[in-house]
Amino acid sequence: MRERGELTYCANVHPGETLAAVLGHLRERIGAVRERRGLAWMASGLWLAAPVARELARNAGARAALAEALAAAGVRLHTLNGFPYGGFHEARVKEAVYRPHWADPRRLAYTLDLARVLTALLPKDATEGTISTLPLGFAREWSEDLHQQALDALCRLTEELAALAEASGRRVRVCLEMEPGCVLERTGETERLFADELPAAGRRRGTPTGALAAHLGVCYDVCHQAVMFEPARESLGRLHAAGVAIGKVQLSSALAVPDPGAPAARAALSEFDEPRYLHQVRARTAAGGVAGVDDLPQALATPGLARDPWRVHFHLPVQAETVAGGALATTRAAIGEALDFLAAHPDVQPHLEVETYTWQVLPVGLRPADDAALVERIAAELAWVEGEMQGRGLLAPPAHAVTASAPGPAAAGTAVAARAAGRV
Repeated sequence: MRERGELTYCANVHPGETLAAVLGHLRERIGAVRERRGLAWMASGLWLAAPVARELARNAGARAALAEALAAAGVRLHTLNGFPYGGFHEARVKEAVYRPHWADPRRLAYTLDLARVLTALLPKDATEGTISTLPLGFAREWSEDLHQQALDALCRLTEELAALAEASGRRVRVCLEMEPGCVLERTGETERLFADELPAAGRRRGTPTGALAAHLGVCYDVCHQAVMFEPARESLGRLHAAGVAIGKVQLSSALAVPDPGAPAARAALSEFDEPRYLHQVRARTAAGGVAGVDDLPQALATPGLARDPWRVHFHLPVQAETVAGGALATTRAAIGEALDFLAAHPDVQPHLEVETYTWQVLPVGLRPADDAALVERIAAELAWVEGEMQGRGLLAPPAHAVTASAPGPAAAGTAVAARAAGRV
């Protein structure tokens, strides 16, 4: 059974790609969400862009500054988002979010920087830290040669992580996050990767099998698999049965469009057609298959696709059952399915985070007006998830609310800061 503070959200919602920006987010936003929830401490899934990760991995003073900021904010660092390399809040991101891919040496270097930082900053009582990462690369840009290079890079990654764990006594697991349009978009592809492809690559390279098992896993994004029309409980069950470690679950919700040809639905969908992020669309065909395109504008311009129900990769506030005045639905029920799986499998203990990074690109009427409103809405998402978890026996009963001046986090953070200054 988890404590309330273990449930967190992914800080990729906050723009900024410098250490100063990360420290500011902790002070002004992430800490404010903790206070709004009335918690003595809260986990946080930070996003550190590649230049920040590099600085922190190489500079003991920078790590100490981050440790002190975490402590002051009452935040414990359990997990990092290592999917976007950088530029996540530029005017146009789209397919650039999948670069560099896992066949590019920069991806390995970035992920190892994150691992070194996380190793230094993990709370003393944490058994494992996790880093989510992209599912190898974007399918349209992939080849068999790149695939083999990516497998080799993942094997090398586990060797480095095993050495880091041996030296520090602290384990980091890197978790591949399936996504529509990527090399790994379906559960079956991920099962095959872990059952066949990675072990074969490890044998070729001489990577210990135990290193692969101990340091790789899956980040299960509920939105992504809902877009692929994969029932969350079934998909998670398959991964678990196959022995794939589920290190992290991102609780997120997609757009669901029962009748994409209806005028009201198309008018509402046009409001979600924004230029920054890729919004893959999948349709459930009459024959039971899944078809689709890589972005919402393509889907709106493809008349034949409108015959079947759609799912759209657009992360929505998790508690919303409908949007656009009821013209569009969401896949909120899939979050309940994922929590049902966790309730039925208490041996599976992933890090849990809400990942609604799209607040600032939602239709204007749904966007928060300022930082205070964003904090309020993130706290409301987390409160809704808490209720869903409590109803399934996944969350300890709420304790008495505490004030921001509670001594626990800062005191604990002093030891973390000292360790951060010298460990990596």
